[in-house]
Amino acid sequence: MAKFEHSFKLSDGNEIPAIGFGTWQTPDGEVARHAVKTAIDAGYRLIDTAAIYGNEESVGQGIKDSGIKREDLFVTTKLWNDAHNYEAAKKAIDDSLTRLDLDYLDLYLIHWPNPVKIRDQYEELNAETWRAMEEAQKAGKIRSLGISNFKKHHIDALMKTAEIKPVVNQIFLNPGDMQLAVQKENDKWGMLSEAYSPLGTGGMLGNETVKAIASKYGKSTAQILIRWSLEHGFLPLPKSVHDEYIKANFEVFDFKLEDTDIKELDKLDGTGAKATDPDTAEF
Repeated sequence: MAKFEHSFKLSDGNEIPAIGFGTWQTPDGEVARHAVKTAIDAGYRLIDTAAIYGNEESVGQGIKDSGIKREDLFVTTKLWNDAHNYEAAKKAIDDSLTRLDLDYLDLYLIHWPNPVKIRDQYEELNAETWRAMEEAQKAGKIRSLGISNFKKHHIDALMKTAEIKPVVNQIFLNPGDMQLAVQKENDKWGMLSEAYSPLGTGGMLGNETVKAIASKYGKSTAQILIRWSLEHGFLPLPKSVHDEYIKANFEVFDFKLEDTDIKELDKLDGTGAKATDPDTAEF
């Protein structure tokens, strides 16, 4: 029997829920705590945060307040750009565990491949960082390892030294920016494509094509966009701080999109906000 009602199997054999609750831009404190508890109560079993979000403590409190067993949740957090070396990564992992008040992480990601301050030596420092992550996994602190915002050349560089291969690449992914080249690379290495900003940071919600398809199914535009991710085998990470949207965004397992509608949504590639280029980002 599957551990989660709706899930994907990762290449390392671990199971991950098919939809997650994102907490990017969710304010620390009561807002984050309440949002996380509401999400868990609504059925989400994957909670996604990051050190840079500044809300790990509140996310951990929301998890605790939900009353759900730890083994029935999947918790992801990420290493920020100031910790790209062996010793700093070891400390960052422990610090996140402390803030979240957890004994282990289900998934830990390198948040960005090429921080501006280490741009001339990112390959070497990513290798060091990854070694610290591998050791943490062997020590039982992390169950699965992954990456975020990596493109082909970043992935190729990491794979030269990685003993344990990443199982996830979390990227900006929605009909407005499908990142086909990155998708192809993820598939090549057996990595699941996790879709952050599956609603195009809200920019796709008012798209006329999305609105027409939503009307056809009697669903919200957000639900259509989330379902589109699932139909493609992506893991969407919608986020909200509003109870009604948190709940509605999880209600996407009672319908499927017809192939013609998926193709219409695919045609929107290039019409929305674009992913940040990790090689030119000023952070």
